[in-house]
Amino acid sequence: MSEGDSTGESIHGKSSVVFRFFTRLGQIYQSWLDKSTPYTAVRWVATLGLSFIYMIRVYLLQGWYIVTYALGIYHLNLFIAFLSPKVDPSLMEDSDEGPSLPTKQNEEFRPFIRRLPEFKFWHSATKGILVAMTCTFFEAFNVPVFWPILVMYFIMLFCITMKRQIKHMIKYRYIPFTHGKRKFGSFIMAHYYS
Repeated sequence: MSEGDSTGESIHGKSSVVFRFFTRLGQIYQSWLDKSTPYTAVRWVATLGLSFIYMIRVYLLQGWYIVTYALGIYHLNLFIAFLSPKVDPSLMEDSDEGPSLPTKQNEEFRPFIRRLPEFKFWHSATKGILVAMTCTFFEAFNVPVFWPILVMYFIMLFCITMKRQIKHMIKYRYIPFTHGKRKFGSFIMAHYYS
């Protein structure tokens, strides 16, 4: 193999120390992510806590408003992807190929599949907060701006985007939130007592 091979091997065929270190670091990181998967509430509470720490830091430093605005736009894009179906019904309107959402009551139920799953949404949101927090340690990212204009622009952008998303949800009759699968026992009990 040649020197500088993409597999991280040196001239003698052994893995370089740096490559092994970063491979092991990636394995540990993935292991922690895998262990955190079932703890949805704990993950989101930790992310909200991290977000709160970030907001306190920006408030105390009185700066980095552009970074905060960029973080807000990034989180808005993630949220819209979280609310959107994996297969956009407006694209499937003309063609009969592929799955579609039910539009009549007698059609088969197909569960809502998100474009951005909850775990990836949480992971990306948390990474975004960490990147924004890191940016607050560098003065180069502290661009002087009049922050009330950024707040007004973000509120307008949020309202316009959510209005468009809600209209899309109403037009194609899908609800991005489900409260779990109906259980067999509760179905029988509901019919038994009615």
